[in-house]
Amino acid sequence: MDLSVIIVSWNVTDLLKENLRAIFKNTQNLDFEVFVVDNNSHDGSAEMVAKEFPQVRLIANDFNAGFAKANNQAINRLKVSIFYF
Repeated sequence: MDLSVIIVSWNVTDLLKENLRAIFKNTQNLDFEVFVVDNNSHDGSAEMVAKEFPQVRLIANDFNAGFAKANNQAINRLKVSIFYF
């Protein structure tokens, strides 16, 4: 795995869609994974990801976990090893 991308979202459907399009447009020749952790959006963000980006690993929370905890939810599911220096 060359790259893991984690996006924490909350009620940002249009911006999220733009970001995901840019990621997939600019990652040719990379082995990568994308996580979206949705913190209980009420604007259809999670549904948009599921419908338009099925390759994204979606974590749809039924509560707002906050930024740090949401990142940790995805980090715990990464396919790569994390090295701290």
